[in-house]
Amino acid sequence: MKALREFRFENRAFWRNPAAAFFTFMFPLMFLFLFPTIFGSGDIPGPSGETITGETFYVPAIGVFAIITATYTNNAMTLLFAREEGVLKRKRGTPLRTRDYMLGRIMHSMFITFLLVAITVTVGKLFFGVAIPSETLPAFIVTVLTGAFAFCALGIAISGVLPNVEAGPPVVNASILPLLFISNVFIPTADAPEWLTTVAKVFPVYHFAEATLISFSPFTEGNGFEWNNLAIVAVWGVAGILIAFKTFAWEPKRK
Repeated sequence: MKALREFRFENRAFWRNPAAAFFTFMFPLMFLFLFPTIFGSGDIPGPSGETITGETFYVPAIGVFAIITATYTNNAMTLLFAREEGVLKRKRGTPLRTRDYMLGRIMHSMFITFLLVAITVTVGKLFFGVAIPSETLPAFIVTVLTGAFAFCALGIAISGVLPNVEAGPPVVNASILPLLFISNVFIPTADAPEWLTTVAKVFPVYHFAEATLISFSPFTEGNGFEWNNLAIVAVWGVAGILIAFKTFAWEPKRK
């Protein structure tokens, strides 16, 4: 299967760049230690009105940040550089089809996502004493995989509309960083203005963060599946795939 071969290639290329691999894993962990230190570890409103500790909030929240970074941001930037430097053009000379290439990249990103979340949750358990949910763990895993797929697709999609390498960092960061601040990821938004929450709900980051926090919270009743939020994230993912097939280019764009 060509997609599986592409997954193995992407995985080897990732680990052969130790500096990039190191900071892919360390960057979220740095935030995991910084945010509770800066904002305190006191009680904050939970997703269902209950009170949770700051650490219980930040472990899944930073997990969301790590997933989005590894899928959306990394895919967008990596594909852009590969296209503009002619790497994709050389791949085009092989029997690799577009769908196999995309699937291979998505598989690799989801594998890195699994490692990132596992490390983040483990650090939260060992250093902050955060409880790992048992009854809602299946919902947490499904939520993580759904979000990883959706943001992989969106990262591939936005890479196709970026005109050049210079436009990459500002456009990609501008499209995701504000959403992380207003979507209950970097800071709790329980007391945020209603209009700001309304804006956040238009985008998938908010729904992904909500579903992740609810499925991770020890106070969640039931199985923890947030089907409405997951459906919205999945719809964004499907839209991202459809757009990606329209915008994906193997060759550099003409200037």
